[in-house]
This record gives sequence, C-alpha cells and structure tokens, in this order.
Amino acid sequence: MRPPPWLGSGALGRDLALAGASLVGGLVLHALGWQPQFRPDPVVPSALFLPPLLAMCVAVGLRRVAPRGSLATGTAALAVDAALGGSLGTILIYTQVLYDACVYGPPRLWRWLLRVTIGLSLIGAVVGVLVVGEWRGVAIGVPVVLAGLLPVLTGVSVRQYRDQAAAERARAEQTARLVELDRWQAVSAERARMARELHDVVANHLSAVAIHATAVLSVPGLDRDQVSSALRVIRESSVQGLAEMRQMIELLREPGTSGGRALAGGGTVVPEAVTARLAEADGLVERIQAAGLAVRVRTDGTPGPLPVGVDLAAYRIVQESLTNALKHGMGEAELTIAYRPAEVVVTVENPVRRGGAGLPGAGAGLIGMRERATLLAGRFTAGPRDGRWQVRAALPIGEGG
Repeated sequence: MRPPPWLGSGALGRDLALAGASLVGGLVLHALGWQPQFRPDPVVPSALFLPPLLAMCVAVGLRRVAPRGSLATGTAALAVDAALGGSLGTILIYTQVLYDACVYGPPRLWRWLLRVTIGLSLIGAVVGVLVVGEWRGVAIGVPVVLAGLLPVLTGVSVRQYRDQAAAERARAEQTARLVELDRWQAVSAERARMARELHDVVANHLSAVAIHATAVLSVPGLDRDQVSSALRVIRESSVQGLAEMRQMIELLREPGTSGGRALAGGGTVVPEAVTARLAEADGLVERIQAAGLAVRVRTDGTPGPLPVGVDLAAYRIVQESLTNALKHGMGEAELTIAYRPAEVVVTVENPVRRGGAGLPGAGAGLIGMRERATLLAGRFTAGPRDGRWQVRAALPIGEGG
C-alpha cells in the first residue's frame, strides 16, 4: 500500500505528521506525570506545560519551511518550559528541533549552533565543579551535552553526508553532460568527414557526367564517334562514382569497428577501406582529360609511401581542384606533385574563364579541401595568382616520409 501523497519525502505534510506525532508523545508523557522538574514547585499547574509543548511541536512542523523560525520558536518554548520547571517531553522534542536546524538550515546556522552547544556544555561542566566543589560536578553539564551537543553533532554529520552526496550527483551529471558533448562532437566530426567524402565522390564524377551530357545535348551535328566518346566518359565516371559510393556504404555498414587509423598529426579517422591514393593520380588525370581538360603533370622529388590520411587527403585535393578547373576553367590545367622530406605539396593551376561561366558550384569544395589540410596540420591556399587560379596544399608526412 502506497503512502498518501502528502506524506511524500520533503513534503510539508510529512513535517506536519512528525509534529503531530511529537505532540501525541508529549501528551502521553504529560498524562503519565513524567515531568522531571529542575525546580519542583507544586504551585505550578501542570496545564501550563502544554503551551510550550504545543509551540515546540509547531517548531518541528516548520523545520523545512523556515529553519531559523523553527529554531527561534523551539528555543523560546524551551525557555518558557524551563522557567516553569522543565518537562521531559518538551526537552526531547527540542533535540529534534536542533537536529532539523542543522540539517535543513543554512551552513552559518549549524556552525553557530555547534559553537553555542559546545560552549554551554563547557560552562555547565565548569559551573558544576565550582558548585559541587569536586570533579563530579561536571555531571551538571551532561544534560546539555545529551539534549544539545549530541543532536547538533548528529545533524552536522547528516548534513555533510547529504552535501557530499549532492556534490557527487552534480559531478556525475556533469560527467554525463561532458560524455554527451563528446559524443555529439564525435558525431558532428564524423558527419563532416562523410560530407567531404560524399562531396568528392559524387560531385567530381557527376561533374564529368554533366559536362559531357551538356555537350551532347547542346552541340548540334555530332557524329557517331563523338557521341560514343562522350557516352564512354559518362559511363566511366558513373561506374567509378558508384564503386566509390558502394565502398563507403559497405564501410558504414560494418558493425562495431572503426575501420580506420588516426591521421598523422591528429585529426579524424580515415577508413582503411578507402583506397584512393596519390599514386593513383595518373588514372584520375586520364579520366579528367577524357572529360575535356588538358592536364600537364609534373613530379618533383622521389615518390614514396605516405601516411594513409595524407595519401587520401592529397588525392581528394587533386581530384577536387581538377574538377573545379574542368567546371570553371578554360580547358587546361597544370598539376605539380612535390615530394619533400617532411611534406608532400600538391599544386593545381589553371586559367579562369571570364564572366564566371561554367557549371554552378556550392562552394563546398574549397571548404572541404581546407578542412582536410587543417586536420593534418598542413597548409592550404586557394585564389587568383598571376592571372590564374591556384590551389596549393602542403601536407606534413614526417621526417624521412
């Protein structure tokens, strides 16, 4: 059987229920006549002990709503009760008031109560020794310790455990938020990487398809050989794009594996299944030339093995640069690949078509190339130079390749 909602943890109803139970207990003690009095006075009617008892129970009901008010009410009730002679029920309920003030009150309150109860305990012990005249007089301070200091110490301990638990929960929540933030950043980085790969795979091959399809549709009087040549380029570009797309999809379908290695110099993870390499630039150049762009290739230095991240990034930068030259240039371009001890440098230059004619672009190509170079701690520049458009990327490979 579930308790009523008003008895829920932290509810005002629970405090009122505790206050009611305290009142019942105090009345039972009063009915039994258990009222030890420090100053027995038969003239004092027993009914006068009931108002302080009621006020003390009200203080218990205010323990969470107004901790300072609860302590003030309880202390005033205790003072009145002590002036009448002191009753056991009121004193016992006051220990609950002290405990609640330490648990639910502000930190300054429990620190003040701790100092006061320690001081009163010492004063009671000293006064007892002075009055009795021997060390057994310290027993006078025992009631102050039992009814004052012990409840305060208990409340302080519970308060510290509660604060420590709250701090641990806050740290756990902060850790969970950091984990979620890291996960979100990882997902965002992976989405950006996939966007670059999809752009390179789809846009470059489809650009060649679009250029030749446009030529076939717009140039009248093409003979059979010219149409067949254009269709062959369209087919080769489509097949190559589909093959690379299928390769990426299969990689993404692999469960529980990263399928890649870290890039040199830090950065994202490059799937090992992606086989595009700078050494295959000759095949890329042949396809671009078949699409209608005359490419002059120059190689400086001795080609050597490159880190997988650098290899893929260099190939994609060359691919995107030549595709842009095909779309926006004047039919020719120059590709330079320089192998140096600590880096590989790829440069693509082409004259720019006046008036900006050519296939439209979204501008994502330059952003993707720059991101690839940045992730590898490389350098990337793109812009007009001596009347031509130049793309230059320097990617570090480490000493000795």
